[in-house]
Amino acid sequence: MALILAQAIARIGALDQGARIGVVGSGTATEPRAPRRGGLHRTGMPVRRGSVEAGTVEDNFFAVPAKGETDRLLRAARAALDAGRRARRTARAEGRMLDAAEAALAGLTAAAVRVFEEICTLARLNAGKVFPTYDHLARATALGRATVARALSALETAGFLIRQRRFCRTTGSGPRYRQTSNIYRALLPGKLLRLLPRSLHPAPLPCDAIVHQAEAVAELAAMRATLSCKELAEVTLGGALGRVLASLGAAIDRAACESHSDPQPLSESYHRTTNVVGLAGQRHQA
Repeated sequence: MALILAQAIARIGALDQGARIGVVGSGTATEPRAPRRGGLHRTGMPVRRGSVEAGTVEDNFFAVPAKGETDRLLRAARAALDAGRRARRTARAEGRMLDAAEAALAGLTAAAVRVFEEICTLARLNAGKVFPTYDHLARATALGRATVARALSALETAGFLIRQRRFCRTTGSGPRYRQTSNIYRALLPGKLLRLLPRSLHPAPLPCDAIVHQAEAVAELAAMRATLSCKELAEVTLGGALGRVLASLGAAIDRAACESHSDPQPLSESYHRTTNVVGLAGQRHQA
């Protein structure tokens, strides 16, 4: 009898607990669940770290390549691939570790050079404006998407490439932002020049060109020193960020100016002596 009573009490407790948390398999619950913290972004589509809004940095990022520059960059990338292979064989034969520059060259692959060739081609055809998607690079190079991603990382590590992630705003229902294609700029890494053939080193500038560059830098610094905060933001930056900083600079300029409604005399105009009151020249009557 006691056993039957104990089983009945246990069954009633189980039914009561099921009524509180909802019947299993019904998909409903009597009590609302607490909101989960640390979930996905509320827009529904995350933006990668380091991304900037499209249309704000392109003017300062892109550069029109000079005549024959893309070909020289491609030859340097191919020479770097060979130099990395030689450095790997030499380090293996000597039983030592690769240094940072040699490791960067050793990370280059034939797929990375092929991707770099496509980027240089786009830079030559589009006046330096390079923003292909991963799918476009994969189709143009006949490589896989993952291989293209690894190639871009190897090129960026070696210093042959600079890339900037971007996002753009969307209209209508759904996420307010979405990730768009990156922008790229091909470069010749200065830290790896010692490992490349001398024929690929850039020619040194003449002395008069160096002097002209130093004078231009000094003139630019002197000109910027005369600008207000608003003008400095407009000259230095562009796009939405430049406009925001220009508005902040205008507020700083207004705060720095002397108020016309309640002017205050300058501190240099005071003569702090016993027989002087106010500004210079206003003295007590004898």
